[in-house]
Amino acid sequence: MTETQPTSPTVPTTGTTAIAAAVPSRPVGRIPSLDVRPAVGDGDFPTKSVVGESFAVTATVFREGHDAVNASVAVTDPDGEVSQVPMRCTNPGLDTWIATISADRPGMWSYCVEGWSDPYATWAHDAVIKIAADVDTEVMLEEGARLLERAVDSVDHTPDDTRTLQAAITGLRDADEEPGTRISAGTSAAVRHIMTSTPLRDAVTPGTSYSWWVERERALYGAWYEIFPRSEGAHLDPETGTWFTGTLRTAAQRLPAIAGMGFDVVYLTPVHPIGQTNRKGPNNTLVAGPDDPGSPYAIGSADGGHDAIHPDLGTFDDFDAFVAAAREQGLEVALDLALQCAPDHPWVTSHPEWFTTRADGSIAYAENPPKKYQDIYPLNFDNDPDGIYAEVRRVVQVWIDHGVTIFRVDNPHTKPVEFWQWLISDVAAAHPDIIWLAEAFTRPAMMATLAKVGFQQSYTYYAWRNEAPELREYVEELARDSAPYMRPSFWPTTHDILTPYMQYGGPTAWKLRAALAATLSPTYGIYAGYELIEHVARPGAEEQIDNEKYQYKDREWSRYEAGGDREGQSLAPFLTRLNEIRAQHPALHWLRNITFHHVDDQQMLAFSKKHGDDVIIVVANTDPHATRESTVRLDMGALGLAQHDGFVAHDLLSDASWRWGADNYVRLGPDTEPLHIVHLRRF
Repeated sequence: MTETQPTSPTVPTTGTTAIAAAVPSRPVGRIPSLDVRPAVGDGDFPTKSVVGESFAVTATVFREGHDAVNASVAVTDPDGEVSQVPMRCTNPGLDTWIATISADRPGMWSYCVEGWSDPYATWAHDAVIKIAADVDTEVMLEEGARLLERAVDSVDHTPDDTRTLQAAITGLRDADEEPGTRISAGTSAAVRHIMTSTPLRDAVTPGTSYSWWVERERALYGAWYEIFPRSEGAHLDPETGTWFTGTLRTAAQRLPAIAGMGFDVVYLTPVHPIGQTNRKGPNNTLVAGPDDPGSPYAIGSADGGHDAIHPDLGTFDDFDAFVAAAREQGLEVALDLALQCAPDHPWVTSHPEWFTTRADGSIAYAENPPKKYQDIYPLNFDNDPDGIYAEVRRVVQVWIDHGVTIFRVDNPHTKPVEFWQWLISDVAAAHPDIIWLAEAFTRPAMMATLAKVGFQQSYTYYAWRNEAPELREYVEELARDSAPYMRPSFWPTTHDILTPYMQYGGPTAWKLRAALAATLSPTYGIYAGYELIEHVARPGAEEQIDNEKYQYKDREWSRYEAGGDREGQSLAPFLTRLNEIRAQHPALHWLRNITFHHVDDQQMLAFSKKHGDDVIIVVANTDPHATRESTVRLDMGALGLAQHDGFVAHDLLSDASWRWGADNYVRLGPDTEPLHIVHLRRF
């Protein structure tokens, strides 16, 4: 297709001083396209999506005078093939243009907005007016014919479209017909459709090109289940009071239950040797007994470091068997990457320069005042960055070679951002399917930048957003402003977090927070024991008492199964149903498709997600202590319905159905269910 593109003007000079010095680094061009969104970091970082995920590209496109202007998004795929996606003007007075794009395979894509002059639209507008007023009639008709001839010669059309345009040219020049008939030949609906779908473009002005990194679906969508491998199969000898550790082999026996609940990812806390020096005892006490296992985050001993497996857990053969068993169950394995060392770590001896030495000659341990972690030495990336970078890259490769496809990174905000940008990029060059989750509960700027430099997923403030208004505000921010670069992972609790809401909200809170996490965000996760509502906190801390970070935990899963003495006391069936709903409804696989609806009661939250014909509506009472009644007022247009339409609301949790319309009564709370998850069915 031949198009006319503007050429750069010759810059005049005045005397010996070039005026070019005043020319901006990014000239606006003949047909300006400005304020392009998304443009992450003004184009310094790639926009992110996964395969099949649609998102809007917007820009301000305009030109001088009254001639028609148009715009397209030029999309370049990983093979260098370019395709054009037409844009439409949403508000002619303000010149805002929009198009929706998506990618059909992973890789590095790019897009740019092209502004261009639309000679056909200019002619059609002017010709209709002039010929109706009998002004320049023959000239306008001939100009139209010549314009369509140029389109036939320079734009690729189907044979049928070419015949339609040639017939229009003949009609425009048919002097035996009235002018009204002749102009109709050149402005018919068929001709306008051809000239819109395969336009003649003049003065095409490409704007800035933006990189676009497209990844596999798991980067956006998935359900995670966290375990401490040493607890799965651990048990206490009632006679001696001695604990026996679980192993990778016994942990593998838990995989069918995890997969049976519908989870996609099994996440392992660190599996490496644990240091003896300054080992923490139960509940983070400073004195550990001889049988206390210590924190798996105090990595390293005489048995090895980050590239080794704790002897109590097994060998690499056992790890490989665990990964193989997980894959048989349809589970991916995520491994905790905690770049910190116990005082016994081999690196402390072989590379003391990788740590911070204090004035008294001691190595500084980790602190987050008033918290102290005497059993952990942080790495100092400023002392030997090349050495640390190379060693961490080697360690990561060890685990990739043993089947790990996802890394959950512990406290990435305490390491240089440029390190993560290098590491993730270097790994992606050889292993583009690897996914990184940032556990960075920290300042917004750091969280955002970690996402921009490469982390596919991010922990969020979800655990602390409990009221309906703050949840709505937060999710709207995630689904709109930060969606081009940051993908949220919602966790109601973790091994470090047990908020007062969860401590005192009872079973209603635990069901509600899991369901909201699973429906608000495409990726969510739970920490083992969530099913059992483990809600008792350690005094003075927002984390569980008898924390699994410092000791074994035998949850006696068999007691909650059919025939067990605690049958019916687990939330496992509820979690299973949530994951079934997610799997069956593609609307819940996406982030940017969320719409919030009004509820008269401010303690209630209502939102919908739509993907094609699949529409899910969630209404939740965020107060776990009281049953509330209210009216939900739906934005029917967002559901694909007219204001006065009705539909069948099928509650996917209770299996009940009702007839709903724009305004609907709801009653939710501890004595019913805390929420409805409704599938919209048309009459």
